[in-house]
Amino acid sequence: MMLRTRRSLAVLALSLAMAAPLAAQAAQVKDRWVGAWASAQLAPDAKNSLAPEDYRDATLRQVVRLSLGGDKLRVRLSNTFGTRPLTIKAAHVAVSAALDSARIKPETDRALTFSGRTEVTIPAGAEYWSDPIALKVAPLTSLAISLRYVEAPDVQTGHPGSRATSYVLAGDHVAAADLPGAKTADRWFQIAGVEVVPTAKKAAAIVAFGDSITDGYGVQPNTNLRWTDALIERLKGKNLAVLNQGIGGNRVLLDGLGPNALARFERDVLSQPGVTHLVLLEGVNDLGTLTREAPATPEAHKALVDQVIAAYRQMIARARARGIKVIGATILPYGGSAYYHPGPESEADRQAINAFIRAPGNFDGVIDWDKALRDPAKPTHLLKAYDNDGLHPNLAGYKAMAQAIPLSLFDAK
Repeated sequence: MMLRTRRSLAVLALSLAMAAPLAAQAAQVKDRWVGAWASAQLAPDAKNSLAPEDYRDATLRQVVRLSLGGDKLRVRLSNTFGTRPLTIKAAHVAVSAALDSARIKPETDRALTFSGRTEVTIPAGAEYWSDPIALKVAPLTSLAISLRYVEAPDVQTGHPGSRATSYVLAGDHVAAADLPGAKTADRWFQIAGVEVVPTAKKAAAIVAFGDSITDGYGVQPNTNLRWTDALIERLKGKNLAVLNQGIGGNRVLLDGLGPNALARFERDVLSQPGVTHLVLLEGVNDLGTLTREAPATPEAHKALVDQVIAAYRQMIARARARGIKVIGATILPYGGSAYYHPGPESEADRQAINAFIRAPGNFDGVIDWDKALRDPAKPTHLLKAYDNDGLHPNLAGYKAMAQAIPLSLFDAK
C-alpha cells in the first residue's frame, strides 16, 4: 500500500510539474500578439560577423526600439542559418537606460524562460519564442536583450544593418546594470523579433519590406533616422507598429546580401504576428545588377521586367490570401548612382515597373516615392536636397519619404 502511495505522489508531482508550462502555453495561445520590433535575418559575411572567440562563455547585449507598447512581451530568437543546434544558456530583457550605452534600468530587468526553463537549445534552421513575461512597455521604448552563449554558432544568423550598437563581454552578465569594457559591434545577432500583447485591442503592424533604402543606408548608429522611424513618429497614437524588414543589397529575384525577396517573404512578412499592411519597396538592385558589369540584351531587359512584375504578383496574392493589404512603392530614381551607372535601357525598365505599381488594381494602395524625391528638372535623378550617393536618399530624403506616405493607407479595413 505504501509503495502505491509513493507512486501516486510521484505521478501527481510529475503531473503538476507538466501542468505549469502547459497552463502558460494555453494562456499564451489566448493572448493576441502583435509585432513591436522585427529584423530580417541573414547569414552575415566575415566582416559582419562576431569573432568565434567573442561568443565563448560570453554575454551579448543588444538594443532595439519598440514601435508599439504592451503589457506583456516575448522575444523571438533565431538560428535560421545555423546548421547545428545553438544553445543560449540564459536570456534577459530590460529597458535600456540610454540609446548609445549598454546600461539598463535594473528595476525593469526580467529573466526570459523557454517552456519554463532558463536555457534553450534552438534547432538548426529554426526560430524560438520565449515564454511571455509581464513587463509594461510604452511605444518607442528601447529594450535591451541580453543573451549568454556557450560557444559561437557554427553559422551565424543576424542582421548587419542594425544601425544600433551591441555589446559583448566574457562571462555571465545578463542581469548586470552595465557592461564596462565590453567590445562593441553595430550589428544584431540571433534576435528576430519582439512581440507584445498590446494595450489597445485594435493594434496592428505594418511590415516595411525592402532593400538598403528601407534598412537605412547612411543612417548613423543609435539615431533612429530611417524612413521607417519617421513613419513611426507620424503614427503616434494610432496603435500601429512598423516592422523594418529591409536588407541592404536585397533583390526580388536573386540571392545576394541575404535571401531574395520571394524566398524570405513567408518568414519576414506573412509570419509576423498582427500584420495588416505591407509596404513593398524592392527592385532597384535587380535593375542595377543587370547592367553593372556589362550591357544586357533587349531580351534580358524585358525578361527582368517581366520576372520582377511576376514576383510582385506572387507577393500580392500571398499577402492578400492572409488578409494583408499590400501597398506598392515606386522605385526611386538612381540615374546618379556611380555604383550602378544605369543607362537609358535600365531607366526604361524602372519606368515599366513603376507603371505597373501605379496602375489601379495591381496593389491595394500606392506610395509614389519616385514622384516625391525625383528632381523635376532631371527626373532620372534624386533631387539634390534628398540625395546621398545617387542611389540612396540622405537623412532629409528619408524624412521626405515618411512625409510622402498618405496615412489613410493604413486605415482599418
